[in-house]
Amino acid sequence: MAVCVTDTARAAACRNGEAAAHLKVVSLFVIFFTSMFGMSLPVLLARYFQGKSLYDKAIVVIKCFAAGVILSTSLVHVLPDAYAALSDCQVASMHPWKDFPFAGLVTLIGALMALFVDIAASSHVEHSHSHAQTQYALVGAQEKLESGESKAELGTSRETEREAEEMAKLKQRLVSQVLEIGIIFHSVIIGVTMGMSQNVCTIRPLVAALAFHQIFEGMGLGGCVAQAGFSFGTTAYMCFMFSVTTPMGIILGMVLFSVTGYDDSSPKALIMEGLLGSISSGILIYMALVDLIALDFFHSKLMNSNLTLKKASFVALTLGSAAMSILALWA
Repeated sequence: MAVCVTDTARAAACRNGEAAAHLKVVSLFVIFFTSMFGMSLPVLLARYFQGKSLYDKAIVVIKCFAAGVILSTSLVHVLPDAYAALSDCQVASMHPWKDFPFAGLVTLIGALMALFVDIAASSHVEHSHSHAQTQYALVGAQEKLESGESKAELGTSRETEREAEEMAKLKQRLVSQVLEIGIIFHSVIIGVTMGMSQNVCTIRPLVAALAFHQIFEGMGLGGCVAQAGFSFGTTAYMCFMFSVTTPMGIILGMVLFSVTGYDDSSPKALIMEGLLGSISSGILIYMALVDLIALDFFHSKLMNSNLTLKKASFVALTLGSAAMSILALWA
């Protein structure tokens, strides 16, 4: 209990509600614009390279950098924060939180939830694909009767290639959407925690650190969205949703503090932060390892046929992981 008293006393010396409110208002604009910049950058780069010979390779390298950012976000930022929240002396001294490692359990549940969504969506896509294949087979048979076998075979081959490309894009769109859900969870948690805090000593360095944090996290999500080939409207909507979630979380945190009087160090706030952070961590770990890294390094024909590209992709993955990990020193 002595540790709790010491930490509370140290925090009380920095408490200044009016100064904290001013910093939060500034952070709303800073975080919104840095988030927008971070997510837009890989999307704009992908559009710049589109139609050029390096387009496919550039997309793969951008996506690998993104995967490194996402993996580092989950393991270096989100999971340790969730564990720290549920291990805080105010929470860890109560039942059932002191009896079981809930951070690890809820992270596992988050990963299994992501797997379930992945399986369900993939099954739906495959079912649609098999139905389409049946229709193309009937069309092919009709073409054989009408105009000869060679033309039918050529048409079927083209349709098969087109189907494979569509399947890959549908899968990438699913990955991008589930990934955004996991990141939005994380962004809202960061925002609410900051919004509820009255500690100026914590908020002041956090504003600058979160600006860089959102740039790299936005680049991670933007890299996946760029490869998915969404329409301009959908891409703009996803970019806006990512950019606005942390500021909305800050506003929600400020409202919660004014209504309930709970700050970011209250037991209920810590429990909510720990549980939501753990779910977010599980989702992001699964998506980074299974749907981003494994998919590109083991199931990409382009990467497997080009050793130089594979090396460049691994360097990009490492750089993305390192950049996001270094930010953990401040945020």
